[in-house]
Amino acid sequence: MNLSLRHPLAAACLALATLSTSGLAHAADTAVSVAAQTADLSTFSRLVKQAGLESTLNSGAFTVFAPSDEAFKAVPADKLDTLAKDPEQLKALLTYHVLSGKTTSAAIGENSTPATVNGAKLALSRAGDFVTVDDAMVTKADVAAGDSVVHVIDRVLTPPKK
Repeated sequence: MNLSLRHPLAAACLALATLSTSGLAHAADTAVSVAAQTADLSTFSRLVKQAGLESTLNSGAFTVFAPSDEAFKAVPADKLDTLAKDPEQLKALLTYHVLSGKTTSAAIGENSTPATVNGAKLALSRAGDFVTVDDAMVTKADVAAGDSVVHVIDRVLTPPKK
């Protein structure tokens, strides 16, 4: 009798474990938490925290074009230092990487110019499987983040001068 109970109990435990790792645990994911959990987005994640944008990006549906750590390495160190010392300039830079609403790569057309959270427009383009954002290439598309989506890009975008 013990043997017959072990299998249903094991199956129930396995089902609960699967639910907790594939559905329920990810229900609270946000663009911020996904960036923090992605090794190649540690610089972006750190700068979002430093700029105080966590609560903003956790508060709704967004499309985030997150530069990889490699992309940040291409930015001169003195420019990153200047940004780190100026929270408003840092926010302007980071919010230029964010669109309101969730836009998957499949929803990006040949050419579009949506407004970013900071008000400036981005040039989005799609050619087959290739998606570009201004002069950056999307290297990893459609990273699910709850109501949001993260696209990893290979360059740090520079907002237009106002």
